[in-house]
Amino acid sequence: MTEKRDYYEILDVNRDADEDEIKKAYRKLAIKYHPDKNPGDQEAENKFKEATEAYEVLRTHEKRQLYDRFGHAGLENSGSDFGGFGVNLDDIFGDVFGDLLGGFGGTHRSPKRGRSLQYNLEVSLEDVIHGKEETIHVPRVESCSTCEGSGAKHGTRVVTCRQCYGRGQVSQTQGFFTMSRTCPNCRGEGEIIQDPCPSCAGKGFVRNTAEIKLNIDKGVDTGFKYQLRGEGEAGANGAPPGDLFVVINVAPHERFQRNQNDLITSAKISFVQAALGGRITVDGIEGPEALQIPPGTQYGTQLRIPNKGVPHYRRSYSGDLVVAIEVETPKHLNAAEREKLEEFAKLRGELQHNDHGGEYKAKTNSAREGGIWDKLLGRNDEDE
Repeated sequence: MTEKRDYYEILDVNRDADEDEIKKAYRKLAIKYHPDKNPGDQEAENKFKEATEAYEVLRTHEKRQLYDRFGHAGLENSGSDFGGFGVNLDDIFGDVFGDLLGGFGGTHRSPKRGRSLQYNLEVSLEDVIHGKEETIHVPRVESCSTCEGSGAKHGTRVVTCRQCYGRGQVSQTQGFFTMSRTCPNCRGEGEIIQDPCPSCAGKGFVRNTAEIKLNIDKGVDTGFKYQLRGEGEAGANGAPPGDLFVVINVAPHERFQRNQNDLITSAKISFVQAALGGRITVDGIEGPEALQIPPGTQYGTQLRIPNKGVPHYRRSYSGDLVVAIEVETPKHLNAAEREKLEEFAKLRGELQHNDHGGEYKAKTNSAREGGIWDKLLGRNDEDE
């Protein structure tokens, strides 16, 4: 009787080789000495058998430990039938070549986590300033409550497939190898539903619209994303459901623009208020707000009312209300008003006497005034 070679020598690996090294070594030999690749070559077939036997031992912790201590004798005394090549090729090839060939001897009715969903939610500026509890309606696939996801009619049960005996795979001989493919009877599930649940038609799932409550935090902005764990679609065969991602979109406001946590608005004042200063009332997001106008305020000046903007996310303070000042010029003057303004202009040296008509005309001002929002947002003529 020919003495067996050392398994480590057969695979050409060190005795301290890890699992990946052993698997790579066997894959290389299995491809090289594949009997279908070497038809009629008895030596190649023998080397393939030898490599497969070595891999079957060294890939299993208990068998490898036994072999390392007692050699081939230890395996023979344990009752393992390696001399007769008693190994499961489906199992071995699934382990070694499963990533290349799609797997062998697959599992049936394997758990599969549910699909995650995304829901786009539009909220108002007031919602993110005050906070709000929102109820959203999410279409999703849920586990059937009638059959509890089994797919079988109440009072019946799922039975093991008689063609594949629950493996989800059937064997097919091709040359030297016995290969596996998906069972056509149970479609790889390994089980058969003889009496389907009437509520879900045996699928185990139903489509429903879920009502979910969500607290909108103060200070969130467009693009903010909430992750609601377990609120996605149901998982298969006892697997957990997916998650629900709610993406926030803050709708534009008719009176305010948002710049991070500041709110921007505008207020019109007379040129008398601009020159002398005074106290005015402006509309804030939460109601009227008092604003002090300093003397000599110019068109486009930005005045701030602290802590009257948008709250910072999960903070106790807010941004500011930024008020851009527009100086309003009266369109219609009566004779008395015009006289007084001309006297003022004369005092300021802003009028010249017209010898021809006996009237006064204003000195021209070559400075160009941009729009109020251009000034506010820092735009200038060169940007246009």
